[in-house]
Formats: sequence, structure tokens, C-alpha cells
Amino acid sequence: MNEMKTETAERAAIADETPEEAAAIAKEAREARKSRQSRTRTILMLVVPVLLLIAGVYLWVASGGSESTDNAQVKTDIVSVTAQVTGPVIEVGVRNGDHVKKGDVLFRIDPAPFKVAVEQAEAQLAAANLQTSQLRTQAAGTGADITGALANLAIKENALGRQQALLRQGFTTRADYDDALNEVKTAETDLADARARAANAHAAIAPGQQPSIAQAQAAVDKAKLDLERTVVRAPMAGEVANADRLQIGTQVVSGVGAVSIVHSNNAWIEANFKEKQLTDMRPGQSATVKIDAYPGEKFKAHVESIGAGTGSEFSLIPAQNANGNWVKVTQRVPVRIVFDGSTSKPMIAGLSTVVTVNTH
Repeated sequence: MNEMKTETAERAAIADETPEEAAAIAKEAREARKSRQSRTRTILMLVVPVLLLIAGVYLWVASGGSESTDNAQVKTDIVSVTAQVTGPVIEVGVRNGDHVKKGDVLFRIDPAPFKVAVEQAEAQLAAANLQTSQLRTQAAGTGADITGALANLAIKENALGRQQALLRQGFTTRADYDDALNEVKTAETDLADARARAANAHAAIAPGQQPSIAQAQAAVDKAKLDLERTVVRAPMAGEVANADRLQIGTQVVSGVGAVSIVHSNNAWIEANFKEKQLTDMRPGQSATVKIDAYPGEKFKAHVESIGAGTGSEFSLIPAQNANGNWVKVTQRVPVRIVFDGSTSKPMIAGLSTVVTVNTH
């Protein structure tokens, strides 16, 4: 547009001048245009390379000072609460999304059969105590048996002594002497039996607590523990999940998850970086987290730890590269990214994120 205005002005000036003057004016105008075009080209030749150089330096610095991946998800502590006893549910105290504190009641199992088990165990404990008392009484009675056997043996020995004296003097028969000798041997046998019975009676009583009583007491403790476990409580604070399947009348099985608790206040990011991205990555480096669910939000974080093995090493069936059909595949290593302080948004387990780690 400026050149058109200039040419128009030149034509007007030439129309008012002589041919010689018009030629001079036209020449000056052409030289001026060439000069302006030359300066413009020079400026462009200088500015464009400078801009490209600045952009290249920025990209080099940016690409060399950070590593980023979108293979990352929000992780939280999730506890699958299982019943430790088997039975039907008679009460449910929570629903999905409820916030519970540690120790809050989640649900109750029918306690009736467990109360019966406690009563049976207590009856067995009473029987064990009674049996132990009988054994102690029996052991105490064996002492009197030994005393009687000793006294009887002494009498028989005295009688044998008299028979020996009478036999030497000829006032008794050999048969009477033999009878007295047999009675002494019988008394000795009775004494040995009494001592054996006493040993057995005392051996049946263990020092300290009687084993039968300890076993019965353990059965009572186990029955009471099972009765206590019919009330299932939250092992930690968090949000309740997967509670839809927990209904009154549901038969819960010991060891099978009945409800889940998500500890959303302890969320972190599991970022799976390629192995080549870990060259300059170290624990403690700052990071920025973008979560797809919260566009425009950036969360400050840092690298807490770098995994000790690739994801494939911890898979159910690890790759076997020694079978001859090996194909090199870029591996990914899980990196744990922890938020700096509390987050302004709720962290939902499994959310997709983009993590950028500053590796300077």
C-alpha cells in the first residue's frame, strides 16, 4: 500500500516537471525503494536466525531438564475388609461414599452360634478344673496308703523275727516260718505298689498350670475372640467403597473381602517412565502433576522413590527372554510421585495424570 502511494506521488511530481527533472526524480525514487528493500531483507536475515536460535536454546533446555509421561495414575491405600468369622449379616452400618473413622462399626454377623461356642468352652474349662482337683485329692491320698503299707511291713517283719527265734529253739514249725516270710514279701509288694500309685498320681499333676486347664482356657479365649469378631470394624479412616454387595442376610465368608475402605488423604502418583527417561532422575526432584479430571489445575509434587524393577518383572507371567524369540521392548519403571502437602481437589484412585519431573 505504501509503495502504491509513493508511485502515485512520483507520477504527480513527474507530471509537473520537465523530462530531465522527471527522470532524475524517478531514479531517486527507485534507489530509495531499493534501499528500503535492502534494509528489510537485512533485518529479516538477522531477526529470523536469532528467533530460531532462541527457540532452539529454549527447546534444548526444556527437553534436557525435565521428563514427562502420561502413563501415570492416582493411587491410594485401599483396604479390603474381610470378616474373620463366617456367618450371615444381621446389620449393615455403612453405604458407599460414607466417611468412617478407625474403629467404626461396618457390619455385624449373627452372634448366636458364637455365644453357644463360648458356653461350651466354659463348660470344658470347668470340667478340666474339676478333673485337676480330683487328681490332686488322689495324689494327697496316696501318702496315707504308703504310711499304712510301711506299718504293715513293720508288723510282718516283727512276726518273721519271732518265728526265726522260735524255729532256732524248736518251738515252731518250718511251715509257720515260711508263712511269716511270705507275709513279709507280700507287705513289701504292697508298699511298692503304694509308692508307684503315689508317683503316678503326682506325675498327673504338672508343675504350674495344668495342661488340660490351659487347653480349655485357650478354647474359651478363642470362642470369645470369635464372638467379638462378629462385629466388624474399620481398620483405618477413609471412604467406604464396594458396599453394595453387603446386604442383611448375606453370608460372609472368612477371608473373602466384604467391603473396601479408600484412604484418599494418602494419595500418590504411580508414574511409569521409560527406562531411558531415568538417566538423570533422582528421589527428591520436584515434579508437576496434571490430572485429566481437573483441567487447568497443576499440583506440586516430588519424586519419593524409583522402582527396584520394571513393571514386566512383577507381572503374573514375567517375560522369558532366553527362549530364542526375544524382541527388545522399551521397558517402563514405576516411579512413586508424592504430593507436596494436601491437595485442593479430592484424589480418586485410578485417575489419569500427566507427570513432569524436573531433572536438573
